[in-house]
Parts: sequence; C-alpha cells; structure tokens
Amino acid sequence: MQYKVKLTGVSKQYTLYKTNTEKLLDIIVPKSLKKEKQRNFYALKDISLEIKDGETIGVVGINGSGKSTISNILSNVIPPTTGEVEINGEPSLIAINVGLNNNLSGYDNIELKLLMHGFSKDEIGSLTPIIEDFADIGDFINQPVKKYSSGMKSRLGFAISVHTNPDLLIVDEALSVGDKTFYQKCLDKITEFKKLGKTIIFISHSIGQIKGISDRVLWLHNGELKEFGETKKVVELYEEYVQWFNKLSDDEKQQHKNDLRDKRSILTAPNKTEKLLDEKLPDEIEIMPTRLNRRRKKKRRIFRKSIFTALSFPLQLSFLILVFILSTLWLLAS
Repeated sequence: MQYKVKLTGVSKQYTLYKTNTEKLLDIIVPKSLKKEKQRNFYALKDISLEIKDGETIGVVGINGSGKSTISNILSNVIPPTTGEVEINGEPSLIAINVGLNNNLSGYDNIELKLLMHGFSKDEIGSLTPIIEDFADIGDFINQPVKKYSSGMKSRLGFAISVHTNPDLLIVDEALSVGDKTFYQKCLDKITEFKKLGKTIIFISHSIGQIKGISDRVLWLHNGELKEFGETKKVVELYEEYVQWFNKLSDDEKQQHKNDLRDKRSILTAPNKTEKLLDEKLPDEIEIMPTRLNRRRKKKRRIFRKSIFTALSFPLQLSFLILVFILSTLWLLAS
C-alpha cells in the first residue's frame, strides 16, 4: 500500500528569548559579538514514520509532548527545522482558533477558506448552505468570529474543513469542546471519510475517542516518538505511563517535568571561536589549573583579534543609515 505521509528525521527547534529586545538583538547583532549562549528548545526531535493511504492514526501524549507541532508541520502551517516531510495529497487542519479570521463573519470565513482551496464562486455558493447547516451555530454565522465561543469556532472550522474534500484530514483536539450531538455528527463524517479511503490523523486526550476510530496509534513523549503501532498495545503502554505519573507526589511530578524539560533544552555557543576553544579544553581541567589559565589567555587573544573583523558589520550598517538620512534631507531640501 502506498504511503500518504512520510517523515524522515523531522525535528523542530525554537530559540527561547526572555524578552522581545533579546529577540530583536538576535536578529541584528552578529553571532561573533554575542557573549551569552542561546537556549534552544526541541519541540520535536528526529521523528521518522510512514502513514499508509487510507489509515486513521490516533496521536496521544501529555501536554507539551509535540502533538500540535507535528499537526502544524503536517498541515504546512510551519516548516520543520531539519528533516523531510512527504505528503501525497492536500492536507487540511482542524483545530480551535486555527485558520479562521477573527475579524470576519462566519460567512466570510467560509468564502475565504473555500477560495484558498481553489473553489469557484458557483461551488462556494452551493457548499455554503451545507457548511452552515453542518456547523449549526444559528445567527452567529453573520457575526465576527471573535464573538464566538470555543465550541462555535470548532464547529465552523470542522464544517469548512471536511467539506473541502481533503486527502489528509488532521483533527487537533477540535472535538474536545463540542457537545455530544455535534461530536456524533463529526464521528459520522470521519467514518464516512474512512469509507472513502481518506487518511485521518486524530489528536486527542480522550482515550475512548482514540480507541474508537484509530487503526494505529502514535505516542509522542517529550518531543520524541515513543511508540507507533497497533492501537491496543500503544494505548495500554501510554495509560501505564499516565497511571505511574499520577501516583507520584507533587514534588516528584515537578522533578519529572523538570527532567523532561532539561532534556529538550540545549545551550548553543553563538561565538564559533569560543565554542571551538571550549571543545578543545582537556577533560583534566580541574586538576590542571595552570594549563587552563594558559588556554584562557590564548582564548582572549584570539577573541581580541576577531572582534575587529566582527565590528565591520555594525560599521557598515551605520554608514548605510547615515547615507540614507543625508539623502532624505537632501531630497527634502531640494
């Protein structure tokens, strides 16, 4: 059977900033002038898997495990930092607050999303009442989405997405806020998609929902692929982990969370000269203080030599800004 989705070594890494100023400085300041190391965070790390055409894949994991990140990558909302993503078909993501313009009405959002999927005006005119009936949000269809409740946003988002006839349907916790009648309507639609041979990726904290519709289950843990296989086996392993975690004391839970967070955070040295010198320092540093001091002095000398080269960028930038200001004043004067 042909695969619908193939991930090869996919990772998503973010740089963590304490303030917006720090983020801005990271953009404009050359790496060679940065004194502090950057802290990076892996949302996903080295994910490799294949999903067959027509499969329904359930995705489980505790909060922060990378479920929403992988759904955004699969739906082309964000790119991976490294690795390859191959999708044979058109994906559609259903998630609360994703893909809807808060300042537009429900009708306008329907038209906008259908236009983005390549539907003609006549097709949009035919589909709009069907989508309106499926969403069943009454007169709110004429109101701006920012006035909707979470359940209404979920209803409208699901109704639009399933009627665009996607090849790959990605449902990210979109059914967790709906009532039982709407939930059953969504399940019926998902079942209809399965019969049509559509591929579905279903992300949920509800084990009952996962068991009910999944052919296989993917367990993401701390940004990594923990298990991927037969539904019953993977769900049992995941539930065992959840039960083990719930039995921990509050202090043990917090320590476990801290350990997981530390494993996903790394420090990277922005200054290559410093990084290389740090890597060359011997393991016996603590028992060789004299030799360490000599290395540090050598390190400072190399850094002083390289700083003159590094200053060329801000000097060039300052010169260009000055030329721009003088040119503007000259134009105004003339």
